[in-house]
Amino acid sequence: MRRLFHSVSLAAGAALLTTGAANAVDLTIVSWGGAYTASQQKAYHEPYMAANPGVTIINDDSAAEGLAKLRAQVEAGNVTWDLVDMVASDAITACDEGLAMEIDADKVLAPAPDGTPASQDFFDGTLTVGGTNCFIPQIVYSTTFGYRTDKVGSNAPTTIADVFDLEKFPGKRALEKKPINNLEWALIADGVPGDKVYEVLDTPEGVERAFAKLDTIKDQVIWWSKGAVPPQLLADGEVVIASAYNGRLFNAIAVESQPIAMMWDWQAFDLDGWVIPAGAKNLNAVTDYLYYATDTQRLADQAKFISYGPARKSSAPLVGKHADLGIDMKPHMPTDPANAKNVLQFDYVWWADNRADMDERFNAWLAQ
Repeated sequence: MRRLFHSVSLAAGAALLTTGAANAVDLTIVSWGGAYTASQQKAYHEPYMAANPGVTIINDDSAAEGLAKLRAQVEAGNVTWDLVDMVASDAITACDEGLAMEIDADKVLAPAPDGTPASQDFFDGTLTVGGTNCFIPQIVYSTTFGYRTDKVGSNAPTTIADVFDLEKFPGKRALEKKPINNLEWALIADGVPGDKVYEVLDTPEGVERAFAKLDTIKDQVIWWSKGAVPPQLLADGEVVIASAYNGRLFNAIAVESQPIAMMWDWQAFDLDGWVIPAGAKNLNAVTDYLYYATDTQRLADQAKFISYGPARKSSAPLVGKHADLGIDMKPHMPTDPANAKNVLQFDYVWWADNRADMDERFNAWLAQ
């Protein structure tokens, strides 16, 4: 069952400022590090600080443990973070537990260039994911698979079933050290139709079936917790196949010219965005930054540096070429039709409801 608490509401009167209004302040912004934080630094942080010389943005790469650390800060009454980057399911939990502030999107966020209110410009349902109002989406991304082109020969992996086929594709795999996505992929590899995954997973028998399938490759898995790790494991030749964030794989392939290719079968779509911690001390500066960093142009600008789709409808037509490589970024987006033939529609509410139980079960399984 979900634990429901009243979220702290961001007062409308303090919400809307104009760029340049923030006083001299240090903002600690928590994100994921690596190529992703670099894309934020170039698209959001640096231009914002240039326009607001009194503001210094300090990057904290703790987002992988963001929910737990934010909970500890709020419970201790010592919130030191100003803004936290979270995946949608964690943001739902943060909102439910009163760890994040509720927002009125049309008061806090910029309208589209044509005047369309933010509530209508962000993709449908993304501002109210899981029935909450604490989440400010930035990107649509996916967790998918990369493989070493020189390790698979001419018979490249094309399906999720291939990830679990050690005979056809021998060698180590890298998977994220959490049940999310791994349970779904295990069921699909075991023959469950993609649109029935959560129906099956919602039963004890379905959970057993998913773990039984994971058992078949468990002794060949290297588990990762940081997004920079799987591309590095692939680059070093330590694994043949790795689950990874599509933007990290793009960076390894297009920027670093590693012998890696992507497999998009049943990529898991997800949302990533901001939450404002309950008890944040620099609200005026934070809301001013958010108004700027989530506007149409800034979200489109991020796509110049990493292959994640902007969360605003008005940003999509502005996605163009990579800032350094000069290549068209649209074909590298997870939402491109050629990449989205089979997509796992991530169930945010199911995971918000079941995350604690599945984490406990997953950690016990790892320890066996």
